[in-house]
This record gives sequence, structure tokens and C-alpha cells, in this order.
Amino acid sequence: MFYYQFNIGDYQSHTSHLSEMEDLAYRRLLDWYYLHETPIPLEINEVARQIRMRSHTDCIANVLLEYFERIADGWIHHRANKEIAKAGDKSEKASASAKARWGKKDANALQTQSEGNATHNTLPITQDTEHKTQNIEANASLSADKLPDCPHKEILILYKKHLSHLSQPRVWEGSRQANLRQRWKQAAKPSNYSPDGYKTMEAGLKWWDSFFAYVANDTKLANGFQTKDRTWLPDLEWIVNATNFAKIIDGKYAK
Repeated sequence: MFYYQFNIGDYQSHTSHLSEMEDLAYRRLLDWYYLHETPIPLEINEVARQIRMRSHTDCIANVLLEYFERIADGWIHHRANKEIAKAGDKSEKASASAKARWGKKDANALQTQSEGNATHNTLPITQDTEHKTQNIEANASLSADKLPDCPHKEILILYKKHLSHLSQPRVWEGSRQANLRQRWKQAAKPSNYSPDGYKTMEAGLKWWDSFFAYVANDTKLANGFQTKDRTWLPDLEWIVNATNFAKIIDGKYAK
């Protein structure tokens, strides 16, 4: 793909926590992905060379771990895959429409400007639309049984109990509190990973206790990932980010 629309507001709401170089790395990785329509190479040094960020492999690794999924062939981006697929489908339909109108022999010769542009992808990138929808549904399902407010202090204690070797937050406010509050509500909704959900403080803390135990014992996150210069380790802010939380729940980092 040589063209895709960019939703500025959606992108900023999804990446406001990134550093300047991480933000640049993400934009260049997305451009590379849409241009080549293939998985990003697994070798970080090669990726850094491809996107002209040879001295920022740590930033590239952080972005890949947060927004992409590693498979055997490389790193893939599920949302971008959907946009690429939609663009291909739209292009095929536009081509078929032109042939039907002008005839197979001279369909290309008599295309109007609007028909030629029909092959471009005009769909916006909405990086976290699916997760926002999940949160809205989770909030709506709580109905008359009001869920207790998110017990931030108690959850931080449980995090330290199971993952004391990871970075411990000294400040917990703003977007950090907002993200944890949303994950508290999300996990309360009955689902395949939380069959009964929870409606009480006690039940909620029990769920989070088991969740952090799972991260510590049954995922690769507890030991981090080796990059060129250091071992990258997650922290609580990273864990309760909507995208990362969903990947953990889905077993993307399972041992």
C-alpha cells in the first residue's frame, strides 16, 4: 500500500505515553508495514537499519512488544492487517465495477478520475477501537449491581507481592490510574478469561491476585526480553495498558 489515512486523535490517545523516539519508531514501523505488507523482520538490528534508527534498538523493541505480535515469520500488526485486507477487497471491487461498465477491452482507457482513486484505501486507522468497545460493553454490563471503585492501593500491593523484582511505581496518578480503573471494570465483566466476573471488592482482589500470579509464573514477561543492549522488563503501567493487557489475557506471552 502506498497510501493510508491517519487518524491523529486516535493515534495520540493510544500513544501518549511513548517517548519521542518510541513515537518516531512506531510511525516508521507502521509506514514500513503498510508499504511492504509483510511481517517486520525478527532481527532488531535489521529492523533498525530498515527504518533508519540504528542507534535506537531499545525503542524499536519496546514498540514491537507493545503494538505488534511476534510469529514465526516476524512481527505482525493485526489492525494494519485488517486495513490492508479491506483495501485489497475495495480495489478488487472497483476493478470489477470498471470492467462491468466499460467492457473488458477498454476498461482502463476510459476510467474517470474518481474510479481511478477508488483503488486507494480511504479507511482510517483506529488503533484501539476494539479495546474501547470492550471497555464500553464492560461498563454497561454492570447494571444495577454497582461495582466498587477500583482499589488502586490494594492492587499495587498485589503487584509487588508477585512481581517485586519488576519496577515499582512511586507515583500512581493521571493516565496510570485511568488505565487501571478501566482494567478493573473490564475484568469484572463475565468473559472467557473471567467466567463469573466479580461484583465485590473481595472477589475483585482475588482475581487480580491470581492474574499477577499468572504473569509471574506462566508468562515470559517476568524474565523480560533480551535486546541488543539490555534486558527489557515490563512494569505495572505497561501491564494495564489496554493493548498489552489484552495480549496477556490472550496468552501471547505464555511460556
